[in-house]
Amino acid sequence: MKQIEFYFDVGSPYSYIGFYRIQQIAAQYQAAIIWKPLLLGGVFKATGNSSPMTVPAKARYSMMDLQRWSKLWQIPVQMNPHFPINTLQLMRLLTAVQLYQPEHFLKTAAGIFDAMFGQPRNLNDLQVLMQLIQDIGLEASQVQAWLDDDKVKAALKEVTEEAVERGVFGAPSWFVGNELFWGVDHLHFVEAALHNA
Repeated sequence: MKQIEFYFDVGSPYSYIGFYRIQQIAAQYQAAIIWKPLLLGGVFKATGNSSPMTVPAKARYSMMDLQRWSKLWQIPVQMNPHFPINTLQLMRLLTAVQLYQPEHFLKTAAGIFDAMFGQPRNLNDLQVLMQLIQDIGLEASQVQAWLDDDKVKAALKEVTEEAVERGVFGAPSWFVGNELFWGVDHLHFVEAALHNA
């Protein structure tokens, strides 16, 4: 079966759009998605890259650009007014669900992404985060145990380091075979790669 590896961080609005779009593409080409949650801050630190939000002109452009992709693919997106949001715990949570309850991974990822950029919530607020965890259907006590789990921490670090070693410098990034594609504006090349795979 054809495969797409998807490296992402829920703090990236382009990862949010890519999360929904890649599922449509995978269905069209009958491809499996290998989910690779990483810590974008770690990638930036390792590669010398930085968020477009740190460059005012680029941030303004990105806001317009996101709306273009949103309209093209009919994926509603809103910038979270509570930015910046530290995604370390969120990415550990996703990594834990992937490790221990993989059947709930997609629902959890969608719930977090929607709370970031669908109907934005202040996920810096612990009470808001706990409510989201409850809404997704996870146990708060279980989640807390996962967040303190050394295996979870190591797995997230490992995927982040693996991504850097493979040439990833930002998110969203995709691999089809050994070929890297960065950004939603390159998803047509992902489709071409799948078509030729």
